[in-house]
Amino acid sequence: MTKMTPPNLSLYVHIPWCVQKCPYCDFNSHALKDTIPEAQYIDALLEDLDSDIERYQLNANPRPLHSIFIGGGTPSLISPQGIERLLSGIRARIAFKDDIEITMEANPGTIEAERFGGYQVAGVTRISIGVQSFAAEKLQRLGRIHGEQEAVNAAKLAHTIGLNSFNLDLMHGLPDQSVQEALSDLEQAIELNPPHLSWYQLTIEPNTLFYSKPPVLPDDDALWDIFELGHQKLTQAGYVQYEISGYSKPGYQCQHNLNYWRFGDYLGIGCGSAGKISFVDGRIVRTTKIKHPKGYLAAYQNLTKPYLSDEHQVEHKERPFEFFMNRFRLLEACPKQDFIDTTGLALDVIAPTMNWAVEKGYIDESVTSWQVTEKGKLFLNDLLAAFMDESE
Repeated sequence: MTKMTPPNLSLYVHIPWCVQKCPYCDFNSHALKDTIPEAQYIDALLEDLDSDIERYQLNANPRPLHSIFIGGGTPSLISPQGIERLLSGIRARIAFKDDIEITMEANPGTIEAERFGGYQVAGVTRISIGVQSFAAEKLQRLGRIHGEQEAVNAAKLAHTIGLNSFNLDLMHGLPDQSVQEALSDLEQAIELNPPHLSWYQLTIEPNTLFYSKPPVLPDDDALWDIFELGHQKLTQAGYVQYEISGYSKPGYQCQHNLNYWRFGDYLGIGCGSAGKISFVDGRIVRTTKIKHPKGYLAAYQNLTKPYLSDEHQVEHKERPFEFFMNRFRLLEACPKQDFIDTTGLALDVIAPTMNWAVEKGYIDESVTSWQVTEKGKLFLNDLLAAFMDESE
């Protein structure tokens, strides 16, 4: 083991409720059956954070928060006043970096969009708007409750209020979607000129309605055409692909996601949230919180039932796979020193596998960094599997 340097620290906050569950969604979200217990849940989130600070002695070696991401579910079901109380409570417990990025997911429905200004006043610097499609028929198939014009209006409002940045979430490869329909969706998104676009392919995940009743999706040839032609359109419009499904105007990459993919640290508070914490003594711990809202709220003020559901120490042999599983998602070169600093391992631990990857043409190697090649992107699963084999 070499000396570890704890990386940037971020915070993920999970809001578990949605108006209704979308048929493709495998996230920890729950259809709203009553009013949200907003005040109680925010109290629980802050108590959850207190528990993490105490359990992991985070005040002994304090790091300011690099970014905050409030995800869900549908966080914009929480009032601006609630978000302000939440962020104020977090700041009272952990210092913020001066240039902290605070992202909040939101649906483009009229009522929620009207709250954007209030969220900005509360401290949110970046909003991620879940558009998914601009076509009415596709929105209906996806179980979305907003319409095309609401999505357009939400993007325009995000421009108007002067947020530091905002993102549009857009899917392709939708049920019965033609290549032209997918590209039309993308063209409408580009026309709205968001600083950031998350453009990703719909995949059918277990424990979803689409998994039990699979829709007809475009075939592989159509999916390839959608990606190739869409990538060209995004590039021509000035967007840079910096990770598998992330495109941004220069300087507008999502800092929170970059911290994930660079094997940074993050606390997770809220139902089912995950965390990763590194320590100066060389430990890396992963955490998961109680998944169901009822169980999570039952832990509120109940010292016999903590918010923590699972805690796992990442062993040395697991770290190369975990590091590269994240890092190879990014298209930037990976400094070798980052591997040493964030895993605590020496380079010779991975030398045989990395030499194999270079010989296969999956990786370009310089004195100071590694870069995934175009061939490596196509065989990414094989490349990652080689590092997984090391851990077994």
